[in-house]
Amino acid sequence: MTRFLDALHFALKVVLGLLVAGLIVPVTMQVLSRYTGVIPRYLWTEEIARFCFVWMIMVGAVCAVRDGTHFDLALLPQSREPRIEAAKRLFVHLAMAAAGGVFLWYGWDLLLFGWYQTSEIAELPMNWIYGAWPLAGALFLLFLAEKVLVELRILGGGTPPADWEGRVGGHETVIGDRRDGEGRPEETRP
Repeated sequence: MTRFLDALHFALKVVLGLLVAGLIVPVTMQVLSRYTGVIPRYLWTEEIARFCFVWMIMVGAVCAVRDGTHFDLALLPQSREPRIEAAKRLFVHLAMAAAGGVFLWYGWDLLLFGWYQTSEIAELPMNWIYGAWPLAGALFLLFLAEKVLVELRILGGGTPPADWEGRVGGHETVIGDRRDGEGRPEETRP
């Protein structure tokens, strides 16, 4: 299962790179036509840029869920006990899964709503853009299921996989200053 998820994550990163490259082309055309007059004004470039941007955000968010680089806050003090840390991460994963469920549920309704619609200028099917939400929600849930299973294994007294440390997260914003009364960081206290 992990190999499949690794391959899927790699494919999503490739798609993300292609979306960034795809965003550069219409935006460059917009700038050149607006300020230089070298090329005529194409109306479809704005729509294509918007479509690429929406998909880039959704695919990037899915990649961030997989590799643990989503923004998070360290509100509780860190514990030396792996089970307590696993319980805290499990809570975060379940909250993210709830958000993924919302994306999937309401994104599916949005996809159905746009099924027979086309965009105004490029006349592309709107389900191409609306499909980003339920797909992102489904992939959030898929990647989070792996994380939840590992955290449950740790809570049960097991150990995480050897390569798991890179996917836990750890990009934290600390609220407040962790210093003792003498101005030293907590880690350097005697």
